[in-house]
Amino acid sequence: MNRRDLLRLFSVTGALLALPAGEAALGDADRFVAAAHTGVVDAAGVAEFAQLNSHLWRVFALSPSKGHVLPLVRAQLDVLTDSLRRSQTPTTRQRLCELTADLFQLSGEIFFDGDRYTDAAHCYALAGTASKEATASDLWACALTRHAFIAVYERRFAEAAPMLDMAATLARRGDPSLSTRHWIAVVQAETFAGLGDLDSCQRALDTAAEVQHLRGPVHNGGWLRFDGSRLDEERGTCYITLGRPDLAEVALIEALSGTLTARRKASVLTDLAMIGVHRRDPDQVVAYTDAVLATARQTDSGVVARKLRGLQPHLAPLLADRQIRRLDAELTDLVGTRAT
Repeated sequence: MNRRDLLRLFSVTGALLALPAGEAALGDADRFVAAAHTGVVDAAGVAEFAQLNSHLWRVFALSPSKGHVLPLVRAQLDVLTDSLRRSQTPTTRQRLCELTADLFQLSGEIFFDGDRYTDAAHCYALAGTASKEATASDLWACALTRHAFIAVYERRFAEAAPMLDMAATLARRGDPSLSTRHWIAVVQAETFAGLGDLDSCQRALDTAAEVQHLRGPVHNGGWLRFDGSRLDEERGTCYITLGRPDLAEVALIEALSGTLTARRKASVLTDLAMIGVHRRDPDQVVAYTDAVLATARQTDSGVVARKLRGLQPHLAPLLADRQIRRLDAELTDLVGTRAT
C-alpha cells in the first residue's frame, strides 16, 4: 500500500465513521475498488466478513514477513468501507464498525512491525474511533493499548501512561471473562519499568498474572491474544529495563522453554544478550545476538531490528573483544539497510 492510498483510506474511513448512523454515505465519487459485494449487508454477509477477518489474523501470525499480509488486509478494508458507505440497519452498521476496528488494529500491527510507527498510530486511532461507534469497550481498550505501546517502544513512557489509564477504564466496562485488563496491565508494567518504578511494575505484573484464574476462552486470537503464556518473557523484559538482570534471567530461561513466535523468541534472546553485557560475558552476548541477527534477516521485522538497536549502545564496554566488534559492525549494517 503506497502512502497516497493509505492516506486516502484514512481520510475516507474517518469521514464514514463520523456520519450519523443510517445516513447515506458519500455517493459514487471517490469510491474504492472493492470486492464483488454490493447493497445492504445481511447477517450472513457480516458473518462471512468476520470469518475472513479471523483468517487474516491467523495468516498474520503465521507469516514470517508481516508486510506480505497487507494487500489482503487492504482489500478487506475496501469491502468494509464500501459497505459502510451504504445505508445499513443499526445492528449491521455496529457490526461493520466493529469489524473495521478489528482490521485497522491488524493494519497497525503490520505497520508497527515494519517500523512505520506514524502509520501504525493512524490505524490505531481509527480503530479506536470505529470501536467507539461499535460501543465495543474491549476492542476500544485494545486499540488504545496498541497506540500506547508505540510510545513504550520508543521509550516515551510518560506519554504512554495516560493512554493506558484510559484503556484500563474502558476494560472495566468490558467483558470480565476476557483478558483485556490483564494485557493492559502487562503494558503498564513495561511503562512503570521504563519510569524506574519497581513496586508499581511488580503490582502490574501481579495483576496480569490473574489471567491464569480465568476460565473458558479468554481471548479471540485476533485483536486480543493475551492468555498469560508470555508472562515470563514480559517479566524478563521489565526486569532488564529496571537494571535487575538477576531477576530477569530466571524468567527469560523459563520463557524459552515455551512455544514462541520468531519475534517473541528474538526478544527473549536479545534480553539474554543484555544480561551477558551486564556480566561482561562476550561469549553469551555473541551467542544470543547472532541468533537474533539471523531472525532479523529472515523476517525483515522492524520489531526485531529495533530490539537489536536498543542492545547495540550497551556493547561499548566490550568492544575490545574481536567478536563483539564484529557484532557491532553487523548491527550498524542492519540499521543502515533498514534506513535505505
